[in-house]
Amino acid sequence: MTAIITRFGVLGVFLLMVPESACIPVPSEVTLLFSGFAVSQGWMSLPLAILAATAGNLVGSLIAYWLGASGLMARVPGARVVLARWEGLLDRHGTRAVFLARLLPLARTFVSLPAGARRVPLGRFVVLTTAGCLIWATGFVVAGVLANTAWNAIGSVAGKVLLGLGIAIGLLSLMRRRD
Repeated sequence: MTAIITRFGVLGVFLLMVPESACIPVPSEVTLLFSGFAVSQGWMSLPLAILAATAGNLVGSLIAYWLGASGLMARVPGARVVLARWEGLLDRHGTRAVFLARLLPLARTFVSLPAGARRVPLGRFVVLTTAGCLIWATGFVVAGVLANTAWNAIGSVAGKVLLGLGIAIGLLSLMRRRD
């Protein structure tokens, strides 16, 4: 996955986020954290990384929405149980369940299927999906930027500490040899 982002940049981010939201298990967390690393290295801009991730999520979500609306999932025996659970959540929480699910691992990947099956109005679905995916993408890309910055700072401090420790051990061993 990192090779795709390294090679294709923001297009790679977009391409990896589409299947994640179309019910194919591609971990968005890894994609987004590495995107943050790429941002911190200057390989792409923060706004473009977030925009590409959000757009990829929306496209993948629309594919899954269509799949749910087509009724094909209702024909799959195991899927009926899952769709029934999601329909219960949609009954209790309304369309805000679409937004909230976008902020939860795993749920975010599959919420489009029942939303499509329930015929959540497409305009509302797009707005809720975009808002939730934007928050998710922003959080993880920024976390990737911060993690890389912290790693560099820790690496710098750790390098100095280890160098000092090495010098101290070297001096101690020299002093012991003289005694």
